[in-house]
Amino acid sequence: MASKANPPALTFGGEPLTADRARRMRWTATGLLAAMAVVFATTHGLVGSHPAWGYVNAFAEAAMVGGLADWFAVTALFRHPLGLPIPHTAIIPSNKDRIADTMAQFLRENFLTPAVVARRMSGMNVARAVGDFLVDQPEGDGPDSRSRITGGAAELLAEVLESLDPERLGGQVRSGLAAQLAKLDISPLAGRMLENAMADRRHQPLIDGIIRWSGLTLEDNEEMVRDIIRSRANSVMRWTGLDERVSSSVLDGLYKLLAEVLVDPDHPLRSKVEEGLEKLVHDLQHDPVTRKRVEDMKRDLLENPAVAEWWLGVWERIRQSLIRRARDPESGLGGEMRKSLADLGAALKQDERLQVQINRFARRTMVGIATRYGSEIVTLVSETVKRWDATTITGRIESAVGRDLQFIRINGTLVGGLVGMTLHFITTLL
Repeated sequence: MASKANPPALTFGGEPLTADRARRMRWTATGLLAAMAVVFATTHGLVGSHPAWGYVNAFAEAAMVGGLADWFAVTALFRHPLGLPIPHTAIIPSNKDRIADTMAQFLRENFLTPAVVARRMSGMNVARAVGDFLVDQPEGDGPDSRSRITGGAAELLAEVLESLDPERLGGQVRSGLAAQLAKLDISPLAGRMLENAMADRRHQPLIDGIIRWSGLTLEDNEEMVRDIIRSRANSVMRWTGLDERVSSSVLDGLYKLLAEVLVDPDHPLRSKVEEGLEKLVHDLQHDPVTRKRVEDMKRDLLENPAVAEWWLGVWERIRQSLIRRARDPESGLGGEMRKSLADLGAALKQDERLQVQINRFARRTMVGIATRYGSEIVTLVSETVKRWDATTITGRIESAVGRDLQFIRINGTLVGGLVGMTLHFITTLL
């Protein structure tokens, strides 16, 4: 047989209610009952010697009756008095399953109905409460500070990033980005971006950079250019050495041309580049052939395995960087999260339209949870209580409320004594 689950220790006001406290109060109530028995036995023979002893004896006798009756009632809730199987005793252990069903039904009918949840949520400003909490939290290291909140959130982020499969997650992110890029027509977008850059003359540094790069590339490949010129020269030129002079002249002319283009903003070659860029801007936005060519290049790039492998490397570096930053107290992540939480709290506290939207969302969410999962919640409560061991749950409940039940015994003893003394007074008058 599977072992039955035991409930956690009950608490009240943050202080554990142990069986020792209930046991001490039980001994107090029992001691008071025993004291009344001693008083009754002691004063029974003194009743005729003085009228006061009659009142004392009547008080003790009635107190014993009241104390015994309440002892029986309190004990019958949890066990059989004196171990005798008296009917309708040991109520909690005998009816544990029925109590579980009753608790669940009470919870379902009075707390988890959509009408009750909606009515309760309509009177709550959840967004304002969250905003007050976030704004009023101190910046220190206390248990209720934003530092603890952001620290927990950062650690949770790190654990989530570590628990997920890097390749699978990176592939999912790449697939999502690729799907969005596939829907995006980048040719007109690139054309408009280039057009705006040209209108503001922001493309000039790009042209200058291309010219400088061309000069450096030519300088790094001078020998290759000379070899090409020599291979094209005839034997006479090679025999006379003119091929070397021609190649040097060609290289010097190219260097001079690039330098002139670089320093002269009105150079004809630069104007030709401008015309080419203007045509490219027009074709990117209006020429179907150019647009199709760009889309084909985009699709080939997205489907290229090398790009996928490059993205996985980028994503892994991003993931590791986030994990390190989340766990490093000296990183700026904690400060950024604290500032974000403070800004969020201020917005929730001051923006009434945002409060209305969030409160409406919270209300609908809670009503939806009550509607869809209310039965599952009460079933969970019922089945959990049913799985609890009867002896254990009885002891836990008695530890939680037994101390207050012993006050019933004490009150019953004292009230019974007062009633007995009153009846003695009435019978004496009659």
